[in-house]
Amino acid sequence: MENRRNSRVNRPNQHRNYNRPAQTGPGPDEMVFGIQSVLETLRSDQQIDKLYMEKGLSNPDIQNLAFQKRVTIQRVPPERLDRLTRKNHQGVVCLIAQVQYVKLSNVIADVYERGETPFFLLLDRITDVRNFGAIARTAECTGVQCIVIPGRGAAAINSDAMKTSSGALNHISVCREPDLTETVKYLQESGISVVACTEKSSRDLYERSTDLRGPIAVIMGSEEDGISPELLRMVDTHVKIPLLGEVGSLNVSVATGVVLYEAVRQRSQSVDE
Repeated sequence: MENRRNSRVNRPNQHRNYNRPAQTGPGPDEMVFGIQSVLETLRSDQQIDKLYMEKGLSNPDIQNLAFQKRVTIQRVPPERLDRLTRKNHQGVVCLIAQVQYVKLSNVIADVYERGETPFFLLLDRITDVRNFGAIARTAECTGVQCIVIPGRGAAAINSDAMKTSSGALNHISVCREPDLTETVKYLQESGISVVACTEKSSRDLYERSTDLRGPIAVIMGSEEDGISPELLRMVDTHVKIPLLGEVGSLNVSVATGVVLYEAVRQRSQSVDE
């Protein structure tokens, strides 16, 4: 374990860290509630991880600022907000991001500029915080340069996620995109093949024809129903992990590790050749 970093493939010694600590305003693990407090947070340099607004509530100032900051407003019943805080939230609560989200276009440009082969991970509606943290830890260990999550329906990057990742989220770029279908199109236009890992595939991960050596972005799907059908229709290829027992599926964090390390194995061979 001590020498794990020495065996990385296509990973430079100086990896650019995009996830700078949040700047001014509330602390990174802080919940902000109330209309005026949320407005001031939106106006600050802080990045918001989640923004919850009571169903039926209208506040043009919050809605316009959220749109400008590309923060998705999640409409929830008042009971959900009451569970978050018993104080007077006025129908709106936000959670401060523990990492600085970055633009995917910047990451892609930087990866190509460093002469690396893109190796990205897209998470389609992974909602369990501990699964997300474990996935981030594996992604960082395998040399993934960027994790992409959707603006809605993703696990919060909170203290539990940071702890489960063993600090890996401090060393890997995280992009939050409002529409993963547009993200897939953009990746493909950038010369990156998109590979879906799904039990619906007819191609075995370990078939000789499965090639994970080039610029790729691997998609892993929701704990509940896997990758959304719309995304599956768009990908360049898909693979499945062979299951030899009676249980019909793997935990998503385990499955992610299997796929990413198969890519590491293939890339190691291509370097040796």
